[in-house]
Amino acid sequence: MDTVTRTYDYIVVGAGSAGCILAHRLTEGGKYTVLLLEAGGSDDHLRFKVPIGYVFTYYDRRSNWMYSSEPEKELNNRAVYVPRGKVQGGSGSINAMIYIRGQRSDFSDWAALGNTGWDYEDVLPYYKRLEAHRLGDTEYHRSNGRIHITSMRSEAHPICDAFLTACERLGYPLNDDFNGASMEGVGIYDINTHGGVRDSSSRAYLQEALNNTQLTVEHHCLVDKIVFDGQKRATGVSFVQGVERRQASAGREVIIAAGAVDSPKLLQLSGVGDPALLQKHGIPIVHAAPAVGKNLQDHVCASYYYKANQKTLNDVFRSWIGKAGAGLEYLLSRRGPLSISVNQAGGFLKTDAAQAHPNLQLYFNPLSYGIPKDGSQALRPEPYSGFLVAFSPCRPTSRGTVEIASNQAGDAPLIRPNFLTTQKDVEEAIKGGQLVRKIMSAPALKAVTVQETKPGKLVQSEAEMLAYFRAESGSIYHLCGSCAMGPDPATAVVSNRLKVHGLDNLRVVDASIFPTVTSGNINAPTMMVAEKGAAMILEDAGFW
Repeated sequence: MDTVTRTYDYIVVGAGSAGCILAHRLTEGGKYTVLLLEAGGSDDHLRFKVPIGYVFTYYDRRSNWMYSSEPEKELNNRAVYVPRGKVQGGSGSINAMIYIRGQRSDFSDWAALGNTGWDYEDVLPYYKRLEAHRLGDTEYHRSNGRIHITSMRSEAHPICDAFLTACERLGYPLNDDFNGASMEGVGIYDINTHGGVRDSSSRAYLQEALNNTQLTVEHHCLVDKIVFDGQKRATGVSFVQGVERRQASAGREVIIAAGAVDSPKLLQLSGVGDPALLQKHGIPIVHAAPAVGKNLQDHVCASYYYKANQKTLNDVFRSWIGKAGAGLEYLLSRRGPLSISVNQAGGFLKTDAAQAHPNLQLYFNPLSYGIPKDGSQALRPEPYSGFLVAFSPCRPTSRGTVEIASNQAGDAPLIRPNFLTTQKDVEEAIKGGQLVRKIMSAPALKAVTVQETKPGKLVQSEAEMLAYFRAESGSIYHLCGSCAMGPDPATAVVSNRLKVHGLDNLRVVDASIFPTVTSGNINAPTMMVAEKGAAMILEDAGFW
């Protein structure tokens, strides 16, 4: 039997990158009460604080949903691994922390799709609002936001300089700030850390909000239904916590912030979605919303592996002595390889002169590693000094779906990214491999390279490069778009105010609302959406 809890002004489902920001912003004025529900536990453990700790959460079901896609036809019918955060802070507590906003044109495209108020000039103030940036107060940055943005320049492995020099000699510009005037070029990535500690939205926003009596946070809550009043108004949620079923009421709004996989899943379980899908699983239709779970997008990535003639992070992480030394350095100074990401250098380049904007993202990692299938260890360094160069197209045009597999909330949904289902994406998969080879042929990189170990000399032609991509590529974990923002309920789920079309008191505020995937890593745009979404909610409530 349901245990009815008290009524809150707002209920936020999901304490991820977006949910933590929403909880803070909606309670900081002291006027509104908020219930924040999280399926996972607390992030109060060393593995969520030490930046390199994400290697220990990669295959950990305690903090990771560990989803997999359905077999991908264009990737040789392989199922692709889809890790998702199941912990306070969400995927922002288990990601590699690369901080990238996206290109100006990404948001111009959002606005061009009918989303008034989402052009670059509209979202820039919210990016600045969340940042305590290393460059201070500038046209593009702010010094006193909550998320600290730092450079890995001082801690990056020296072999990264060979990559930067190679690119510069080939005519590609060096870029000290991918989040400034332009993204084009190569450089050392910024990450969201503070004093050598991961600065997730949980740490930067929620920790302070926990002291606010207006906020209630509940962990280990599996929300399985949005409750409606019999009409079209969301009035609360039903969830299971431990062995107890509970229900909570929202006086103002229910806000779904469960991410690109679980937000559409919850809507579908609640009777909001494609009528045919709901009928298939015996779910009463509350509201026909055919776009729920459609428009799924992701960046797909392939890596090229190299043996080096000088030491790399392989030499640190493959021995106990190296690990102990790195651990001691971190404990004493909060510096060293444990204090940053393994994705250290990279950039955004055009595959050819015909491109209006950079269309490929590169990662240069001073560590070459495999990911064991048994889940015994997330990153296993190759048994030699090595590095890898990875690439992913910035704006893929393939579109996928997220669908419930049953009417049970505990069952994983069916995730179908549909990678490489457009000619543009196929062509960029080939051009990406060619660009990697071009950069690797530069003298600065040839000087530190013994050989390409994978794919190696047998892969040369366009057909061979495409075959390698189909066999070896995978998600780079930037899922978005499955509850897309747009003016037409036939093709979009939420309005430009992030309200679910056709329903009252219900919003979605997370990466699922992206109309199109942004160029690069999506944690920063997700947090921006939360800042802007919180401002809209407060404005609509008459708080401002």
